[in-house]
Amino acid sequence: MIHHAPWFEEARLGMFVHWGLYALPARHEWVMNLEELNAEYYSRYFRRFDPDLYDPREWARAAKDAGMKYVVLTTKHHDGFCLWDSALTDYKSRNTPAGRDLVRPYVDALRAEGLKVGFYHSLIDWHHPDFTIDGAHPQRNSPDVAAMNAGRDMARYRDYLHGQVRELLTDYGQIDYLFFDFSYSEDGPEEFWDGKGRKEWDSEALLAMVRELQPGIVVNDRLEIPGDFITPEQYQPAGPMLADNKPVAWEACQTLNGSWGYDRDNFNFKSVDLLIRMLVDGVSKGGNLLLNVGPTGRGNFDPRASEALRGIGAWMQLHGRSIYGAGPSAFTPPADARYTQRGNRLYVHLFAWPFQFVHLPGLEGKVEYAQLLNDASEVFLQRNDPQAQAHNMQPGAQPAGTLTVKLPVQRPDVAVPVLELFLTE
Repeated sequence: MIHHAPWFEEARLGMFVHWGLYALPARHEWVMNLEELNAEYYSRYFRRFDPDLYDPREWARAAKDAGMKYVVLTTKHHDGFCLWDSALTDYKSRNTPAGRDLVRPYVDALRAEGLKVGFYHSLIDWHHPDFTIDGAHPQRNSPDVAAMNAGRDMARYRDYLHGQVRELLTDYGQIDYLFFDFSYSEDGPEEFWDGKGRKEWDSEALLAMVRELQPGIVVNDRLEIPGDFITPEQYQPAGPMLADNKPVAWEACQTLNGSWGYDRDNFNFKSVDLLIRMLVDGVSKGGNLLLNVGPTGRGNFDPRASEALRGIGAWMQLHGRSIYGAGPSAFTPPADARYTQRGNRLYVHLFAWPFQFVHLPGLEGKVEYAQLLNDASEVFLQRNDPQAQAHNMQPGAQPAGTLTVKLPVQRPDVAVPVLELFLTE
């Protein structure tokens, strides 16, 4: 049964946090796979994981100040390392120089700031001795894969997987959100031979357990069975996401620079205005944005990430009501604009600032007042006469039903200017 939580689509903006041992090599969270590192070599990071600057209260404040309403942390990524004090493994933060459970203070910090609590949990585990080597495994090119797999038992691994999810959903109070990652038995890349999916995870039983332990939780769609929302990754959908030709809840997970984990030498950072346009574009199509930050090996945010969050927060402080609880509009925006709507307020997000006038099809007679959202300053509505001709000093006629709004010549000093239109009906 698909579960709908009103807070999820009200929130529209959340923070993803990818953090673990891979913050130390600082060259992509898949470094174990990409460089085909075995568990023995990778243990160098386990022995040195000492995040002395980790303060999840700072994370929570940064998320809240950016206008985010929920945060999702990688409790375990594909390398198998656990950020909590799991009773089922020694491969956990308590046994590193960190010496403690890192999930509990994270949960407490989010609750203190009024943020919803989210966990990410990898279905994959490249460290576990029973997880069979496949085409996505770091040891996929080893000459003796068959021999290495001979003693591995996915049934034992499956029990471990379910047991750890049970721990996470039992020991930390109410958990609002769960992001499983990922299945690759059907839709995964061709090179991921012997891929794994709902059969290997026993997804139906796993999801049933999640629902039993946390009845109000929302769960994503990566168990290879339907979830509560769809998760396009690192692309912007062309329109509303559909299932059986009906719009469904969705959330785009996006990075600041193309990498999820801390990646020191990756400078491909998106600008603040691009990130805001991505958020607006998603909301205009009925979706959320889960924007990722990869903390450093010391546990703090990269200055470039902090700068991006501050920029988003400055815009959200002025324009949040065009985002929170808003969604698609039945009206069609002009070029270089996106509409979001909440009740009788229609928001015109202007990706390009036009000279003096913006023409809005189908809205004539349907707007009683208009203002710039950033400062609540009035902008004027002009009626169009479809029969009028263009003259030297007069713009030409627009199609019947078009509303023209007169804008100031000076573009507001914000990343994306927004008009707030009060509809008559």
